[in-house]
Amino acid sequence: MTKILQIDASARVTRSLSRGLTNAFYQNWSASRPNDIWIKRDVGLNPPSAISEEWIASAFTPLDKRTPEQVAILRESDELLEELEPADIIVIGTPMYNYGMPSSLKAWIDQVIRIGRTFSFDLARGEQPIEPILTDKILVILASCGEGGFGFGEANASQNHLDTAIITASKLMGVTEHYVIRVEYQEFGDARHQKSVEDAHGKIPKLVQQLIQKIGDQ
Repeated sequence: MTKILQIDASARVTRSLSRGLTNAFYQNWSASRPNDIWIKRDVGLNPPSAISEEWIASAFTPLDKRTPEQVAILRESDELLEELEPADIIVIGTPMYNYGMPSSLKAWIDQVIRIGRTFSFDLARGEQPIEPILTDKILVILASCGEGGFGFGEANASQNHLDTAIITASKLMGVTEHYVIRVEYQEFGDARHQKSVEDAHGKIPKLVQQLIQKIGDQ
């Protein structure tokens, strides 16, 4: 049985394009595999807390030496990690805000990437002391953008700090494989935008079947 964690990060609800993509992904997946475990976390409507100096000190304190106050400080992070750690697939639906991710999604990432839980740190490894503890997770990014040309090698690729930041951080969540489907040109509202919406929704059933076949082969 596959476990999927869905993260929605848009501040919008009824007009959210990224939520439309995650809903389409969920519907397609559930139609083929209704018994899989699906956990939905809406950070757009319920943003996680930003980490603090006390949070960092608590996370870096060994478990057996944490004070009750430190345990309480990490409780939210523990709850989010209980959703992330067993997940086989992470589906993130997110808009691009100012060429990067929403602050609520960044807060979630900061809460779930934790020493001793998702990564280890050892200076004996030299210039790359960090290694992920979790592994073999698949990441699906379902994004929406006001402008266009953000794909690899396209005109605005250098301004795409959404995909690159999520993908880089996700390695410390155990992600070893990722896929991106994106709706573009939202602010233009022209034929390019409509085609982008249609193309993105057309790619979802194909990706779902590709992933289902992949996990079936494992």
